[in-house]
Amino acid sequence: MDDLYREQIIDHYKNPRMKGTLDPHDISYEDDNPLCGDRLRIDVRLGADGRVSEAAFSGQGCAISMASADLLTESIIGKSLEDVRAIGKAEILEMLGIELSPVRLKCALLSLKVLKAGAYGLAEVHDLD
Repeated sequence: MDDLYREQIIDHYKNPRMKGTLDPHDISYEDDNPLCGDRLRIDVRLGADGRVSEAAFSGQGCAISMASADLLTESIIGKSLEDVRAIGKAEILEMLGIELSPVRLKCALLSLKVLKAGAYGLAEVHDLD
């Protein structure tokens, strides 16, 4: 089963569905992982109903961080900001579907950190659970 998830990660890394930027956007935030140099920006556009109508990510990094960003931005389409803010580490790990070392965990959670910082309008987010 791990091979299936590894293939999914490689596919989302090599063929991202949500890569790009949105201009105009309602939410945009950028941050990096100083441990490995991964850098990520997430843009979100909200519809009139307050739900996410479009999302995109840009940046560079390892397969885990880029696949995580692609999967996460894809998963938030149609969600309210309240639902977006409620996404936690468990959802990211479930999307990726493989065991991660502590260093790779930071890579996987960069997209969540960036998304939550943007959704809350904060400079820094520490609570990813």
